[in-house]
Amino acid sequence: MMQFFKEFWLGLKSYWKAYHFIREHRLYWYFLIPAILMLIIYYVGNNIMQRSIDADLSNMNGIVWYFIQVAVNISIAILLMKFAKYVVVIVLSPLLSHLSQRCEKLITGNTYPIDYKQILLDVRRGVRLAIRNILWEYFFFLIIFLISYIGWNEPTKSPVFYLTFIIGFYYYGFSFIDYDNERRKLDERTSISFVRSHRGLAMGIGMIYSLLILVPVKLDVLFSISDPGNLTFNGILLFLGHLFLWAFASIAPIFAIVSSSIAMEDLRVSEPVVQEEI
Repeated sequence: MMQFFKEFWLGLKSYWKAYHFIREHRLYWYFLIPAILMLIIYYVGNNIMQRSIDADLSNMNGIVWYFIQVAVNISIAILLMKFAKYVVVIVLSPLLSHLSQRCEKLITGNTYPIDYKQILLDVRRGVRLAIRNILWEYFFFLIIFLISYIGWNEPTKSPVFYLTFIIGFYYYGFSFIDYDNERRKLDERTSISFVRSHRGLAMGIGMIYSLLILVPVKLDVLFSISDPGNLTFNGILLFLGHLFLWAFASIAPIFAIVSSSIAMEDLRVSEPVVQEEI
């Protein structure tokens, strides 16, 4: 238990170190990529939602084809608009992997040769682990939701339901730690075992990331200003508020990968046995 809290605190304070690390090495430009990407993804989704569909509704085949197109468009639009923050993290995988390597080089001087074949293998492995983590998180979510549904009239307001956030902390942290494990050629099973042995670290990294990525930003507010001259005071405050939240959500993956890289190096320095594990 002491190890858990020690590593949990290590994960939390690594974000403060990441802040100074980013300032020292002038890594600010990395923030722009997820910020812009998030807006582009939302904008594409919004255009898909508003796009008109031409179809021949004079026969059954035309009607069926029309509804299929509507269903597909709506599904894609919702994915891009409502889950833009999460799509960004998936798309950013190559960038996060590169930044993780750069952080290690800046911290330790270690370098890794560019191997495009290995990059493709790493992407496949990352996708498999991501799917695994999503399925497990969803599995626990269903169990907790059912328990909450049985015991409370409003399941999402039950004390038990908050366990879903704690589980999310673990799996988010897992994803960022795995970039380091992946670079050190740990296979999937060994990486899973390593993270289980260091749950506190994973949850510390995942908790701050979750608080940043789950801010309730509404990107539609940022696109809703057609005539700035007619904005009311409340409208300006609403725009500025969501602009601030958008910035918070955007920096989350960059801060998390830098924090994870720093925390893993600190862990190896403070606990030599970790060197043997990885």
